[in-house]
Amino acid sequence: MTEKSLIKMRSMDLAKESPVHGKSLRHAKSFSSHFIINIDEMTSDGDNEKGALINKTSSGNMGIFSCDRSYISSSSISTEATLENSQKKNNISELKASCPMDQEDQNSCSWRGIQIEPTLRIRVEFQDVKYTVALKGVENSNAEKCILQGVSGSACPGEILALMGPSGGGKTTLLKLLSGKVKNDSGMITYNDQPYNKSLKQRIGFVLQDDVVFHHLTVKETLTYAALLRLPNTLSKEQKKERAIRVIDELGLERCQDTIIGGAFVRGISGGERKRVCIGNEILLNPSLLFLDEPTSGLDSTTALRIMQMLSNIAKAGKTVITTIHQPSSRLFSRFDKLILLGQGSSLYFGKASEAMLYFSSIGCSPLIAMNPAEFLIDIANGNITEKSIPSDLEDKLSPGNHHFKSQYEGPSPADVHEYFVGAYESRVAKIEKIKFLNHRLIEKDSEVQNWPNSRDSGATWCQQFSILFTRSLKERSHEYFSSLRITQVIATAIIVGLLWWHSDISPPKRAGLLFFISVFWAFLPLFTAIFTFPQERAMLVKERSVNMYKLSAYFIARITTDLFLDLVLPVTFLVIVYFMVRLKLTFNAFSLTLLTILLSIIAAQGLGLAIGAAFMDVKKATTFASVTLMAFMLSGGFFLQEVPAFMSWVRYISINYHTYRLLLKIQYNSLRSFKYGSVNDSSGVEVGAMLVMVIGYRMLAYILLRKMKLRTST
Repeated sequence: MTEKSLIKMRSMDLAKESPVHGKSLRHAKSFSSHFIINIDEMTSDGDNEKGALINKTSSGNMGIFSCDRSYISSSSISTEATLENSQKKNNISELKASCPMDQEDQNSCSWRGIQIEPTLRIRVEFQDVKYTVALKGVENSNAEKCILQGVSGSACPGEILALMGPSGGGKTTLLKLLSGKVKNDSGMITYNDQPYNKSLKQRIGFVLQDDVVFHHLTVKETLTYAALLRLPNTLSKEQKKERAIRVIDELGLERCQDTIIGGAFVRGISGGERKRVCIGNEILLNPSLLFLDEPTSGLDSTTALRIMQMLSNIAKAGKTVITTIHQPSSRLFSRFDKLILLGQGSSLYFGKASEAMLYFSSIGCSPLIAMNPAEFLIDIANGNITEKSIPSDLEDKLSPGNHHFKSQYEGPSPADVHEYFVGAYESRVAKIEKIKFLNHRLIEKDSEVQNWPNSRDSGATWCQQFSILFTRSLKERSHEYFSSLRITQVIATAIIVGLLWWHSDISPPKRAGLLFFISVFWAFLPLFTAIFTFPQERAMLVKERSVNMYKLSAYFIARITTDLFLDLVLPVTFLVIVYFMVRLKLTFNAFSLTLLTILLSIIAAQGLGLAIGAAFMDVKKATTFASVTLMAFMLSGGFFLQEVPAFMSWVRYISINYHTYRLLLKIQYNSLRSFKYGSVNDSSGVEVGAMLVMVIGYRMLAYILLRKMKLRTST
């Protein structure tokens, strides 16, 4: 841009006072104000300058600007800032060239094309929403903390409503209230002028801030399993799979569809791709309302912009999108249709995002330097008005003689700033509320919402759920059971045991220690593996159960069945190595019974581990309790101590090691009645019956504990 055009740009604020006669004047809208530009004179400098002007006036993606015309002067606009601004505009123009408006329209049409039925357009309105929580650890039992203080707003189909504010401002709480995940305490929330009901749940998609996915499943497997579980039975299995493939294509995940998702310790897809997978999980069912909790957190600006463009296309397909966001870039900010600015739980602004800067400029607060609109708004929400003009009403409070006055060198405190902007918003709320009803579209009657079937009626049957969950769990868990470390652990232990008892004497004193070690080892290993099951999968279980993706019984039975299949391989390998290295009783009957005894011990130990994990849902507490329990079982197992005090004799009857050890002795020494390391009776029915009771009882206990767990509480 030439120096001549810079001078003219700097003097644009004088155009209203001294209009140029005989020239063509045109208004160009930006986020902050309306500029009057002399088109004839600006275009006289050549085609290059015209291109710069077009970039300058394309306000949809403006990144650096000043808020009030009075601050657009030679002191606030420098040649360096202008060149940087021009470069940013050129980059944005290139981005637009790669994705023009026609392409955006095609994207929104393609989203409509993959819908399984017409989208039910739902308008969300909320008035004076308040939310309080009880404070824990406070002497006064009635102490409460107010999270939200009378927040109002609305969101229409085809719009993106952004909930913006600093951390702790109440954004996520408001999002959960609007989505029905948290019960509303005070205020009114309506969907097409009707309150929330269970039949509306199927119309709502909620994307958590943390990516809750199985790390060892591929992108295609993740979305396919979700489609098979969630889509209605009116669609065939092939149609559900096709639906998942089309969502993958629309999300731009076709290149990584066969790559595992990965996690903190597992290499997989990128963070932006993982976020799109989470969004894809929710849009499979074509929800009318899509809620997202900070979908751009942890992503670079380009990836975040791609996510927001995708959400914009989803909204254009007739959906209502509501998202929380912390501090977006200027390009992201331009994608929002409406904005709610929250500070300490109070509304500081609600209206069109493009008019937020105009609103604060109208009450006397404008940036004194070039500033990202999001940075300006976050500063306002935090009570920071450094490098911003102070409203005259707020200055009057700080004038000498006023009780708010502290020192002539001190500016307004954050509390004073917050109080002023809350009061200013409340005094103007009547005018702002009128914006909600502009361009109001006709929305279907609520009867359609009430007639929407529940997910239990429209999803997979119990048998289908079991089959799908069994297959999914088998693929997800196989990496853990057959990892190189676990295989090395089992084989190395078997070889060491075989070498220590190499061709040992068949007498009981030589073999009793080996048999007891086998009973302890194959109780310890599966117990501590099973303990991690439910604590690690709790987040996924809460997420999927909150939308009734499957019945808890189907999940539980599929889970324990998977463990049974996976636990058959390594024990057989272990026993084959040890049995023939030590030369235990070399008959097929003895080998088979020994293997069955070990498998029975493994199944019982798994059930105990599942019950302990479900009881605590905390790995540290569960492992501590399991260590003490296993130690008690081991000491009372009959090898270290044969005579137990009468008041402690009950421990051995619930000990897995005790019954396993006695069965192994019976198999190897069925001709002996008693000896130093434990007595053996002819009948082994008591031990087998006790083990079967533990196998069933521990699993029933684990299921009951899962039923009592608050699965609908987010973690």
